[in-house]
Amino acid sequence: MNEARNLEAKIAVVTGAAQGLGKEIARQLATEGAYVILADLQIEKARGAAGELTSEGLVVGVHGLDVTNSAQVDDLFDSIAKERGAIDILINSAGLGQDVCHTVELSNDDWDRVISVNLTGTFHTCRAAGRLMRERESGAIVNLASINGQNPAALVAAYNASKAAVISLTKTLALELAPYNVRVNAVSPGPVYTDFNKKVMTQRAKGLGVAEEGMIERVRKAVPLGRWGEPGDIAGAVTFLCEERASWITGEVLTVSGGLTGVSAAPTKQKCD
Repeated sequence: MNEARNLEAKIAVVTGAAQGLGKEIARQLATEGAYVILADLQIEKARGAAGELTSEGLVVGVHGLDVTNSAQVDDLFDSIAKERGAIDILINSAGLGQDVCHTVELSNDDWDRVISVNLTGTFHTCRAAGRLMRERESGAIVNLASINGQNPAALVAAYNASKAAVISLTKTLALELAPYNVRVNAVSPGPVYTDFNKKVMTQRAKGLGVAEEGMIERVRKAVPLGRWGEPGDIAGAVTFLCEERASWITGEVLTVSGGLTGVSAAPTKQKCD
């Protein structure tokens, strides 16, 4: 007799699912029985991820998606709903980091690039899914925020601001969609050693004049539980928030960080040109 799975027959869309946290979230949702659409701008990489998950016996699909293009988002979500009958779950994992630099040196282009994906892209997908879920009076949305959105770190102002705004958007939507039985929550990851954080560690180590291995160890020691996070740590929390067990949870920000609340250290003083 097969063990019951918590998300059997649910239709889920995971943005940014070609790699890292998004791919692991897609894996765990599919393991719990959901049909998962991997939506990502990197379509070939997404197809590779889908092939990997399919080889594990999981049922997934792939669609190319630029979350900054509102018309493309609306078209995709409408077509999925028509083809599959519903969108039960939306996970917003698509996101960008920024080059580590002082805010007074941050360019307009870099600011706009990060905000457009992390915040505006999340708005586009939440709006499209929210309309469909409101009509059916059912659904769960989980947005990937960050501990940086709660306790900002120096030298990544655009990223901090985008994630703080995602938290605000999450709480706003939770209130507005509650009468329709649609739940909206966020997960704020701490340091997880994906390609995203590998780049950040390289840049921070260079800025501090220390070896990259030393920078990685410095972060590990700052985490009360004594280790970097794994993608599965984040995916487990996201999956829980989509399940019936979390049916009385909305508007929450679940911090998954090994106890780390943020990095508030000021950068060293630099000579101004």
